[in-house]
Amino acid sequence: MLVEVCANSLESAINAERAGADRIELCSELAVGGITPSYGLLRAVKEHISIPVHVLIRPRSGDFTYSEHEFDIMLKDITLCGELGVEGVVSGVLHTDFTLDVERTTTLNEASQGMKFTFHRAFDWVKDPKQTLKVLEDLNVDYLLTSGQRKSAIEGLPLLKDLKGLFPHITIMPGSGINDANVRSFLEEGFEAIHLSGTKFHRTLASPPQISMNSVSFLNDDKLGVSNFETIKALVDKVK
Repeated sequence: MLVEVCANSLESAINAERAGADRIELCSELAVGGITPSYGLLRAVKEHISIPVHVLIRPRSGDFTYSEHEFDIMLKDITLCGELGVEGVVSGVLHTDFTLDVERTTTLNEASQGMKFTFHRAFDWVKDPKQTLKVLEDLNVDYLLTSGQRKSAIEGLPLLKDLKGLFPHITIMPGSGINDANVRSFLEEGFEAIHLSGTKFHRTLASPPQISMNSVSFLNDDKLGVSNFETIKALVDKVK
């Protein structure tokens, strides 16, 4: 069984390799499902570990629909990954009605030629998982990362088992909530790959800070926070 670790830092990547993981998915900000890591982190990881590195190509948190500018950023990030010798990318695009954006996902896949392509957990939002999987198979996607459309992969195991083996090319990779206590359930069902972060938190400060820098109001799946023209213009007009 291939073990992929979702690593959010250089330390996480090094720990994953030392522990025997087969590869990492490099990303930042796990609390929002992950976004594309910085260039500096990507270079550092490639310099310090020898196992394959797959990189999440997701320009922001929130949903999986993207503007033209955002999509252009995704393509530029894939080009950068190729230049740095990255072994794979992890990405995907949906329409607002939770169907697969075939055109844009195809473009991302084609841009990543020479690297493996994983379609990520946007799959867990699609309305027709089996039909979507067939399309991804036709697009020659290598891996599908999914929790079986449930909060955790162990809860989604019935769908995961239905999806596994439907098509010969694409590898179903269960992810979300997998640990040493439940991984045998996936091993016994014959899954060829699993995905986990293995995260544990360690204290960095002697005590909590006076105010938090986290903003819960910014955490939305169905809304996108954008600096607003009218809001900024009203302020600028008063000070200029």
